[in-house]
Amino acid sequence: MNKSLLASVAVVAVVAIAGGAYFMNQPSSAEAQAADGADRPQFDVVDMLQGNPDAPVQVIEYASYTCPHCASFHANQYQQLKENYIDTDQIGFTYREVYFDQPGLWASMVARCGGEDRFFGITNVLYETQQNWARQEDGAAIAASLRQIGKIAGITDAELDACMSDGDTAQELMAWYRSNAELDNVTSTPTFIINGEKYSNMNYADFAAVLDEKLAEAN
Repeated sequence: MNKSLLASVAVVAVVAIAGGAYFMNQPSSAEAQAADGADRPQFDVVDMLQGNPDAPVQVIEYASYTCPHCASFHANQYQQLKENYIDTDQIGFTYREVYFDQPGLWASMVARCGGEDRFFGITNVLYETQQNWARQEDGAAIAASLRQIGKIAGITDAELDACMSDGDTAQELMAWYRSNAELDNVTSTPTFIINGEKYSNMNYADFAAVLDEKLAEAN
């Protein structure tokens, strides 16, 4: 997925509870600056990491839940990487969400609603069912589908109500995404940062070759 970063920066969308509807809040530059002020509650956006945080090779994946290429990566290369490098603690693997559209932000809010323990499990389901929930005709239908995924993962209705209507957290996530994307020059997904170097999508053999080279350099 490759979309204008500038166009996506202004998008802040939050699912509302009443009637399964949704609303969009697109702040002006002045409003965005005010939102970052001292009067605004601050939220810590936690990086979601698998594997060994102290490994000599660290991988960051930038991905969007609505990106078909990201879904393909998670169905294929990621599964092999997890078995051969992540689960064996040879690398640390950090997943960072990219918000090129509103449903991608909503999906992130649901995934994070489950906490760190359930985040990657929900992420797997979101990618496995992407063609179902992300291609719904309207926002209300997408919200309902995402809510159902959250409930299947064991998140209660009350927890989902709180997470999906939390405008402050949505703003914080957007600011976090914007900062990461600008820092690492992320304009498409999936994008990978491996020990500080930027890579585009790769097949498993090429990905493994890069990791093996980095691991050899660290030894």
